[in-house]
Amino acid sequence: MAIREETVWEALKQVRDPEIGIDLVNLGLIYEVLVTEENGKSNIYVKMTMTSPACPSGPQMVQDVKDVLKQLGEEVGEVTVEVVLSPPWTPDRMSEEAREELGFY
Repeated sequence: MAIREETVWEALKQVRDPEIGIDLVNLGLIYEVLVTEENGKSNIYVKMTMTSPACPSGPQMVQDVKDVLKQLGEEVGEVTVEVVLSPPWTPDRMSEEAREELGFY
């Protein structure tokens, strides 16, 4: 059974920025999710950014994204994570929930 994009987005909410403690989706770090089918498997592509170009937690977060998506099941094929710096992340990309948690009003 194919994995749905909505399922991927929900799974990504398990991955937290280790410095801020909020999940990557609500922080607005996930820019795009694409699921394609190939040979009975769901290949998953994620485009994401970091809060800053020199984010020391970047490699860990990329690995955490891959790990959580592989846990979706045997139907997961290739997981590709592309880190982009354009457009740059800004706090206005955060969800209302994340803004409240961090005290951004």
